[in-house]
Parts: sequence; C-alpha cells; structure tokens
Amino acid sequence: MAISLKSLTKPTQRPVIITLVGEGGIGKSSLGANFPNPVFIRTEDGTQSISHRDDVALFPVANTYQDVIDAMQALATEEHSFKTLVLDSITQLNVLAEAEVVMNDPKCPKGINQALGGFGNGHAAVSDMHRMVREAAGWLVAQKNMNVVFIAHAIAETVDPPDTDSYTRYSIRMNARSVAHYSDNVDLVGFIKLRTFTRGEGNVKKATTTGERIITCYPTANHISKNRFGIKEDLVFAEGTNPFVSWIPALQTSNTSNTERKANKQGA
Repeated sequence: MAISLKSLTKPTQRPVIITLVGEGGIGKSSLGANFPNPVFIRTEDGTQSISHRDDVALFPVANTYQDVIDAMQALATEEHSFKTLVLDSITQLNVLAEAEVVMNDPKCPKGINQALGGFGNGHAAVSDMHRMVREAAGWLVAQKNMNVVFIAHAIAETVDPPDTDSYTRYSIRMNARSVAHYSDNVDLVGFIKLRTFTRGEGNVKKATTTGERIITCYPTANHISKNRFGIKEDLVFAEGTNPFVSWIPALQTSNTSNTERKANKQGA
C-alpha cells in the first residue's frame, strides 16, 4: 500500500521509556517507586527499601524469563489503573534469559559462550529475548498509556574507539548486544551515583562523598547516559522525589502537586 502525505502527524507527548543504571543500593528501586502509580515486575527481591509504600504494587518474584513475559502479558490484556511498569531488574532478567538458552540447548553447554554452537550464537539468542521485552514495553506505552522504567546494575567496561585512546566507562551489566535494547531505543538513560570528591596530593588521594545522589542523563564518556528532553546538567535525587517530573510532561500527573514540581525543579 502506498504511503500518503495525509498520514503525516505532528509530534505529541506520550508516556516514556527510561533506563536507570547504577551500583547496588544507590536508590534505583526507590526512584522507580516515585513514578506515577507504579507496578513492579521483579526478577530479584530488591524492594525492601519501599516496603513501607502501600501505593506500590508488586508481582511475585519471577523465577524464569517466561514469568516476566507472562506478567507483561497480564498488564497488556487485563484492565488496570497502573501508569508505570518498573522492571527490576533487567540485569537479573539477563541471567534468567541466559539460563533458559543454556538449559534448552540439547548439547548441554557449560555456559552461554558455548551455547548453540558458540561463536556468539548464545548471546544473539539472549539479545533476541531482550528485544521481545523491549517490544512488549513499547506496546504498553502505545496501547496502555504506561510509562516503562528498566532498572539495571552497572559494570565497568573498556571502550576502544577507533579515533582515540581506550578508556573505561560504566555500562549495563550484560552483553553489548543486549544492552542496545535498553540504551538505543529509549527516551532516557540515567546513571545514578553519589556526588564524589577526591582529597589529597600526588598519588595519595582519597575519594569522599557528601552522600548526595545525582543522576546524569546527558552523554558523557564516564558512563552510559542520554535523554531526549534537553537535560544538560546533573539532577539531584533527594529521597522521596522524582527529579524527572520537572522535565518530562508525561510524568506530571494530576497527583503531582505544584509544590512537588517546584521542589523537584529546585533539586534539579
């Protein structure tokens, strides 16, 4: 069928897909709970920090990759009032996916590197499983008007660009083929960290922190991060707040008061 100019539309606001990256205990799950009316699909039991929140719903901890798909299917087909899906975490989801690929290989490989004959075939199969999760998330955004938040654990990796010296940066703890599904085609990748300073002279330096958490979501060589909302500076992440509310219209629900928006803006 030919494409007509009558099909052209104007850009509009829609729910967002966000990936939050950081080391353990930095507050990724707590931030996920501060998105509008959230429901968690858990691949690990990491929600003790929000155990006091009676406005957060939790699926049972998923033990298999299919458990995650089934939970997303329930959100897609059943009536509900949830506005945000938080998948906590895609790092552990990757572990479940790798285990399934290895288990289903009749040659009983030792691990994912040897699965499906080796040569990267196992990682390719896992990447395809992550692709299906990302596509399901897109369906929830388009058809259920839900935001989607992917939570990921960080790992240091070496980047070897062709036009400059190699360097180390933080990325998502999974194979690079799978990382792309949660970094390339999402609206924001935020790296959560403590504001850190170094003290001392010469080779004797010590890292210190005030305990203040910040989120970087603009491109930097230090870690994977980006956004589509014009955010060009670090955002302060205070307990109980969502610093993205001031920047992303889709998060400014009727339950977000002007006072809260002002507080988030000042924190940013």
